[in-house]
Amino acid sequence: MKEDYLKFYSPSLEQETEMLVFGESGKPVILFPTSMGRFFQNKDFKLIDTVAEQLDSGKIKIYCPDSIDEQSWYNKLIQPKDRVLNHLKYDNYIMNEVVPKALEETGSDKIIFAGCSFGAYHATNFGFKYPKITSHILNMGGAFDVKMHLRGYYDDNVYFNNPPDFVPNLEDDDIYKLNIVLGVGGDDFCLEDNLKMSKILDDKRILHWLDVREGKDHDWPVWRSMFPEYIKKIVG
Repeated sequence: MKEDYLKFYSPSLEQETEMLVFGESGKPVILFPTSMGRFFQNKDFKLIDTVAEQLDSGKIKIYCPDSIDEQSWYNKLIQPKDRVLNHLKYDNYIMNEVVPKALEETGSDKIIFAGCSFGAYHATNFGFKYPKITSHILNMGGAFDVKMHLRGYYDDNVYFNNPPDFVPNLEDDDIYKLNIVLGVGGDDFCLEDNLKMSKILDDKRILHWLDVREGKDHDWPVWRSMFPEYIKKIVG
């Protein structure tokens, strides 16, 4: 499959960043790494290989950006308020630099956001914050509540970047057009997070697929079985 490595200065992050891009055409997928994962993680753990057919046939094009989780949510060396502010830089990076590139290169008007574990937090957060440019949110083993990283600190920036808090109050009609998957193993420690998110969506009458895989845990083999199934349902 076609693979491109990009290294460039990001004005939003105010630092250099890296990204891998797979495929040449098709529906754009922004695929986030897990907590503190790097841009090459989804390749190294063979998640990209599971959709090689769709990449090679020009049905999808996958963008794997770096994370800055170690500077934001997981950075215990700075105050919680600053962790959130660093995440806002990442938000700007994705929405002002990665999303426009993906839309322009594929000729699409919407993005598929996807991720495993904490990458699913990013996929859900971005998807619901920007539903007008989101077609699908594909979660695998997701955790969605970032308050656990903030030692009780809370402000508007936390609220608007914590899906369990802001999604119940969303009034944007575009959220009802989203195609949402909550994929999780029955033995995954994130199962409860997914059940809670599913309840939030049910209460708002937002259609979604809660895909609980009985006997499966929180690990890459589970996600490697989920991802190609979800992609095939979208593009065949």
